Amino acid sequence: MTQDVSLTGVERTFSAEEIIVSKTDLKGRLTYANRLFLELAGYSEKEVLGQQHSLIRHPDMPRCIFALLWEAIHQGREIFAYIVNRSNNGDHYWVYAHVTPSRDASGTIIGYHSNRRASDPAIVKEHIIPLYRELLEEEARHANRKDGLAASKALLAEKLAEEDIGYDEFVMTIGQGARRGYRGAPNAAAPIASAASVETVAPVEPAA
Repeated sequence: MTQDVSLTGVERTFSAEEIIVSKTDLKGRLTYANRLFLELAGYSEKEVLGQQHSLIRHPDMPRCIFALLWEAIHQGREIFAYIVNRSNNGDHYWVYAHVTPSRDASGTIIGYHSNRRASDPAIVKEHIIPLYRELLEEEARHANRKDGLAASKALLAEKLAEEDIGYDEFVMTIGQGARRGYRGAPNAAAPIASAASVETVAPVEPAA
């Protein structure tokens, strides 16, 4: 995976009963972070409120995954994803994130909400890390960041097409063998768009 002198390589963990919760405004600025968020990220509430959620972004996260996240919630849909976050001191922690739009009484989207649970270490090691490594390598092959994003998104779409599976089903059933019982989530993300649609992605990171 990507190396960075400020990364420690130390993984932080939390229990299956705990949930990380954060909320952002439409620009991706943090408006709420619960105690567990602050503990794992290594920041105080004062330090994070008003800051971009990308404050905890880890360099081993492919940009195409955040593009999918943004596209889904920007369109009013929920989405699930495996995310590795970066702590203030360079440690990291893996999460299984569920990101949804927040709406006011009239139904207008006013921000974004993320609940994150502990991810399965075996799934991360056997499936997610190898996939993300490939996507990162594809992004790095292109001098132009926009081209790299489009290429990695196309690669992910190609891999899912080879397995005849959509992104949501992939995330929800990975590591489970046969896909029995999958019904999909209400308002879940649509199939991955073509590389050309990357141009519509907003330049901020959702609450993942």
